[in-house]
Amino acid sequence: MLEKINKIIKQPQKIILWANWKGYLNWLPDKAYLNIMYISRMKKKLDLNNPKTFNEKLQWLKIYDRNPKYIQMVDKYEAKKYITEKIGPDFIIPTYGVWDSFDDINIERLPDQFVLKCTHDCGGLVICRDKKTLDMESARSKINRCLQRNYFYNGREWPYKNVKPRVIAEKYMRDPSSIVLKDYKFYCFNGKPEFVQLSQGMEKHSTASMAFLNLDWERLPFERSDFLRIDKIPPKPLNFELMKTFAEELSQGHLFLRVDLYEINGRVYFSELTFSPTSGFIPIQPPEYDLQVGRLLELPKNTNIKKVL
Repeated sequence: MLEKINKIIKQPQKIILWANWKGYLNWLPDKAYLNIMYISRMKKKLDLNNPKTFNEKLQWLKIYDRNPKYIQMVDKYEAKKYITEKIGPDFIIPTYGVWDSFDDINIERLPDQFVLKCTHDCGGLVICRDKKTLDMESARSKINRCLQRNYFYNGREWPYKNVKPRVIAEKYMRDPSSIVLKDYKFYCFNGKPEFVQLSQGMEKHSTASMAFLNLDWERLPFERSDFLRIDKIPPKPLNFELMKTFAEELSQGHLFLRVDLYEINGRVYFSELTFSPTSGFIPIQPPEYDLQVGRLLELPKNTNIKKVL
């Protein structure tokens, strides 16, 4: 144990990440915190005065783009109401219920297959493919641990600060035409989808894979170093044009918004809305494409962004 501690002490990045995980950095003002984390995770200083890269501009937006409606948009339960108003109820994954704690859930009343999600974070997920084999203690421990955490402090993504921690049960979605569920993440700039992040098997990070594609379904020359590469690009989804239309509609009035959608059994379903992918710490490779993607995101000169929008 002492040897492990000594190794951590010799690596400042690990000390910072450990302190952050423990909550010891929660007292820091947002700008100071983001400067520290940017150096730790991106290995360079954060320039909020003249941001140029995509990641820098996402950090800028986290500081200055604080519209109250974003709270509903990132809440995994409330967002369903928002999407229903925008594009209709037919694209919402059915919800079985919403609760304040794991112990409030009557598992007996849920079907044999279902998905539990925390409404206020990223990672509070339990997939049940068979109730008979569900590890209840592990599920309870994971959900309750996530419910006790304010996700805002992880990356200072402002909308999450005031999302009420709850847990929802959703219908387990499976597409017989695919071994793993595919996630289509549309990167939209100023209300216009520019490219797509295709993700596969996201329930397990170590085996998940992804690729960036243009709107003609051609591979783009950059990747994320924290995920496996999709070597063979699957066919374009049947409803791609409808997905693109939805992404454009939902991103209107936003400088940047990522719209995540599924195609399951030939139908489009809403996944989530994201203002700060990976909280603005995306490990883009080669790194020069961080700058190129950043050129798509035009920031206003006036930091009072609510008036600009």
